[in-house]
Formats: sequence, structure tokens, C-alpha cells
Amino acid sequence: MAQTPQMPRMHLMQMLIHSASTHTLMSWADPADGQLQGLQDFAYWQNLARTLERGCFDGVFFADSPATHAVYQGSVEPSVRYGASWPNHDPMPLVAVMAAATRHLGIGVTLSTTGTTPYLATRRLTTLNHLSGGRVGWNIVTGFSHAEHLANGMDRQMPHDERYDYADEFMAICYQLWDSVPVDAILADKAGGRFADPARIRPVDFKGKYLSCKAVGPVLPSPHGRPMLFQAGSSGRGMQFALEHAEVVFAIQPHLAGMRRSMTQLKDAAASHGRGRDPKMLFGLQPIVRSTEAEARRRAEELAERIPLDAILARMCGVFGMDLAGVDPDRPLAEMETQASRGLLAATTTGADGKSVTLRDAAAKWALSVAIPQLIGTPEQVADEMERIWRETGCYGFNLSPTTNPDSVDDFVDHVVPLLQRRGIFRSAYEGRNFRENLMA
Repeated sequence: MAQTPQMPRMHLMQMLIHSASTHTLMSWADPADGQLQGLQDFAYWQNLARTLERGCFDGVFFADSPATHAVYQGSVEPSVRYGASWPNHDPMPLVAVMAAATRHLGIGVTLSTTGTTPYLATRRLTTLNHLSGGRVGWNIVTGFSHAEHLANGMDRQMPHDERYDYADEFMAICYQLWDSVPVDAILADKAGGRFADPARIRPVDFKGKYLSCKAVGPVLPSPHGRPMLFQAGSSGRGMQFALEHAEVVFAIQPHLAGMRRSMTQLKDAAASHGRGRDPKMLFGLQPIVRSTEAEARRRAEELAERIPLDAILARMCGVFGMDLAGVDPDRPLAEMETQASRGLLAATTTGADGKSVTLRDAAAKWALSVAIPQLIGTPEQVADEMERIWRETGCYGFNLSPTTNPDSVDDFVDHVVPLLQRRGIFRSAYEGRNFRENLMA
């Protein structure tokens, strides 16, 4: 008897940042928030991981701002004063911390091609993937922040498209390092005293326009293969890079129209690129869940009221790569050009009605969620809207942004996940043991 095809299911990731807040500015000042204290406590992150595994999430997605934004007013002072994308703690250790507390949860981590080398990147990521049983993912970014370049001793920030040319070369070295030591090269022959067969090792000897590497792959070959590869490029060049390298694409689009447009663009680009299957797209969402819609809206207002405009602009200017101090707040953002994050700027500049968004409007959206759309309401309302967006866009699932932690994660897992499971559109148990098996199920 032929098997009935499994009904498509929504996939969920949880965004986090190893800083005082994730996307909701000033969340560290909220009485419900525990993340500031969590910066010095392994248990905080392990408890979050266990909650997400209890909720059958595919994984955690660690976004990262590796250097402090200093574009707004030409200074780091606003960023530091309000804890806006500062402090910049390294997310990499949390991969090990959270993996050690769970059995199924994947942990994706952002690592920029700026400020590291392909050798070090593959060494760190593959070591963690080995230890975790194949539960590590890499969100490949090209370093849009000028502050990141300066912090790493680079006087010049590469133009936008050239950064992706550099990253293509970076990845070419990573692939060679991953393939350098095949599984059959490892003998582990205790009786004969031979650990590996040098004849089967493929040393890397790469010299390109930007990068070079001469080495043997530093890590044992993993039975689970390479780490899962993610990419968040949504500009034209970024999308081309994503199609070349990523298994899953993450995008921020502030409204349903933008999500539909992004899905169409990616599918068209995939067809032109010759990719056999449509890539899997996750969109960002920020749920704010309460027992009534009125309570949820009051909560959103309460969070927004404490955020100064300078805090918002410190983060926006750093991401957009332009100082908006003194700019008319009613000026359309569509008039601006950037060499920084073109994808986020493009996502922010046009409203659902197709009209240009002003700086004032954009700042209001960026305060809590960095232009990620919010779902504000009861568990039923949030589940309804998630299902509607998922079905209408045809996306693979969502990458959820918290407000305060850990309560916003607890609320979603305890009250929204059971509704999605009862509808049969989200798993009730993991399909596999490693990140790829679950996320691709």
C-alpha cells in the first residue's frame, strides 16, 4: 500500500543575541527580563534551550552584532548609554552550553567572514558540530557594519557586492577544508599504531584574489557532515550568495506583501540559478502573547514607551551605515543608499501599501523588533496569524524574536505551540537526532 504523503509542517527557530537584549531595545530594564543577569550564568541559557526543546523547536538562531555601532552622531555613546546592540558577547560558547543541555535542539550561530579566517571558522564550527552530534548551524554573514571592520583593524570596508565576492572565496576554502579528511582516512588502528592514512588526506593549497590557505583540515570528519548553512542576504547579490551556499534562507520583511515579494524573488532567482529545488525560507516574527488582545497591546505599548529615539537611531544608523542625526523624520527612507545592510534597508523603506516609509515610521517599527512584524494578541490569535502567513506565503516557517526573556519564550511554548500542534501543522516530537534531519523533515 502506498504511503500517504506527510502533511507539510511549519518549522520554528528562536532568535537570540548574546547581549543585554535581542531586538527589543531597553528590554534589560524591564522587571520581567533576566537576560542581563544571564550574561554571567550558563544556567540561564541552558534553561532557555530546554524550554525550546520542550516546545519541539528546530533550533536557536544566534544573531550577532560583533562590534559596537558608532555611526549615529559619529559616536559609540548612544549605543553604550542605552545598551543598543552592546555589549557584544561572543555567541560561540553558548552553542556548546546549550547543546550540552539538550538532545535534539539545533543551535545556529552567526559568524562573519570579516575578522576571522576560513581555517578558524571551520575549526570552531566543525569541532562544535562534532561534539553536539551534528546539531550546529552557521549563519554566514559578510560583515555589513563599519564598526566590525574598524574593530578588526581594517581601515576600509569593502563595497557591498565585493564583500560577497570575498565571501564566495572564503566558502571555497571552507569546502576544501571540510573535504580534506575523508571518513576512510581515519584508521584508528590501535594494534597497528596507525591513526590515519596520509595517502587519503587531501591537503588544501588555495590562493585566490583575497584569501589563501595551506593546511590539512583540522577536525575529524563528522558522521553528520558539515554544519547546517544559513544565510540572511536579501539584496540581489546576497540572494545569489544564498542560493550558492545556503540550505535555509532567513529574511526580515515587515509585512505580508514584502514576504510574498521576497518568496517570489527567491524562487525566480533559484530558477535562474539552476537550483533544482526551491530554497527554504524562514521569516522573522515577534509574538507578544497575553490572555486577551487588550493585555497584549498594553504590553507592547509598555515595552515601547521606555525606548528613547536616540537608542533606536543608534541601532538603525549602525545597520544602515548612515548617520541620520538631523535628518527630517518625515523624509522617505527610499531616497537613501547604503553600502551596509541593503536587504534590511530595502525591507524597511516600503510599507504594505507600496508607499515610501518615513524615518519616523521606520523608527516606530524598529524599536521593539528591528522591522520584524509583530503578532500581538491571545494565543489563538497569534496561532491564527502564523498559520495564515505560512499558508499565504508558502514559506518554510519562522524565526521568532523575543521581547523580554525568558518569559516571552515561555509564553509562546506553553500557550501557542500546543495550538499549532493540535492543528497538525507543527511537530509534537522530533523526527531525527541532528539539526539537518529535523529542520529538513
